[in-house]
Amino acid sequence: MPKMKSNKAAAKRFRKSAGGKIRCSRPFHSHILTKKSTKRKRQLRKDITVDKTLESHVRRLLPYL
Repeated sequence: MPKMKSNKAAAKRFRKSAGGKIRCSRPFHSHILTKKSTKRKRQLRKDITVDKTLESHVRRLLPYL
């Protein structure tokens, strides 16, 4: 059976954590940063884990993650 293709757009956005969970970066940290406070921008740097309800959708896009 041939190898499955992973969705390249999803591969750039999601990573696997050491515990096996799926991590992604927070939204709203790419542009229009002048009106956002320093505290908010600092908190947006941190990664978040994908919710369990959406984890199955991400795993379908990335079969080898």
